[in-house]
Amino acid sequence: MPSPETVNELPSSQRILQILTGKWIAQAVSVAATLGIADLLVGGPQSVEQLAAATTTHPDSLHRLLRALASLGIFAETEDGRFTLTVLAQCLRSDAPDSMRNWARLLGLPLFWQSWGELLHSVKTGETGLKKAFGMTDPFGHFSQHPEDAKVFDGAMNDISRNHGPSIAAAYDFGRFRKIVDAGGGHGALLMSILRRYPGPHGVVFDLPHVIKNTQAAIAAAGFSERCETAAGDLFESVPSGADAYVMRSIIHGFNNERALVILRNIRRAIQTEGRLLLVDFVVPAGNEPSLGKLLDLQMLVMAGGRERTPDEFKDLLGGAGFRLAGICPTASPQSIIEGVPA
Repeated sequence: MPSPETVNELPSSQRILQILTGKWIAQAVSVAATLGIADLLVGGPQSVEQLAAATTTHPDSLHRLLRALASLGIFAETEDGRFTLTVLAQCLRSDAPDSMRNWARLLGLPLFWQSWGELLHSVKTGETGLKKAFGMTDPFGHFSQHPEDAKVFDGAMNDISRNHGPSIAAAYDFGRFRKIVDAGGGHGALLMSILRRYPGPHGVVFDLPHVIKNTQAAIAAAGFSERCETAAGDLFESVPSGADAYVMRSIIHGFNNERALVILRNIRRAIQTEGRLLLVDFVVPAGNEPSLGKLLDLQMLVMAGGRERTPDEFKDLLGGAGFRLAGICPTASPQSIIEGVPA
């Protein structure tokens, strides 16, 4: 398989083939992440027999999986037939600071994989692939009934917040706020990145009860118990009142305008007059510019019925909730900070 640097030198038909086989690669990475192969290789190279015994898998089939991934630079096969970690494989370790293991596991779950298989239905009808494949309208209903999948989802959200949190915190002056509510904040990874950089603000992590039950322990482990508290509830009903900043990362993109407005109007009722609404989301660029957000937009189409938005779409959405778009602040992460002020 040609390296990424030479892909553009291939004939068009072969370049299309490279793109089409991307789904094979994604699922292979997901399976390796689910099996925990990278964690098993932390101590050094291991044979396929050793790895198969540790993962209760079929040795020959596991070898074929790892051989394929090694051809892409994810793991490497040594001359004596053992497998070892590479720079890319390090990201599949559970304990890596930039771990993407939970994300790899998440995208391979049947809930996600099979919903993507209904993309044609989504494009034809505007309905989610999730509804077509599973008969449900909300992935969070699945998570409430499948705690293991919910754990993977929460882990994936925490991984992204931990990886991108410092860049987001550095891109905007959060130090001017007295109280910051991280609405839909999960286990508080983003908020703790903010508090770590700015010593002044007090924080509140707000999320559903089954999510927030483990958040206080994460806050205590990070040493922020004196500056950060938790609150449980539903964004569609209300949010904690009185803060001068409300942060939401990757929340609004999961909903269509009608449902997103319910959340934003709840924040509008709770926010202080001089407060700030700070949405951390992808901003879809115009034209043919490459953007992860344009692909993530399809993920929202098939899974949640939400969407990634352009600057004008954010302006209109905020306006409908009683906010004015004050600016869009790029960060070193793929996401931007969309700043809204009460109108």
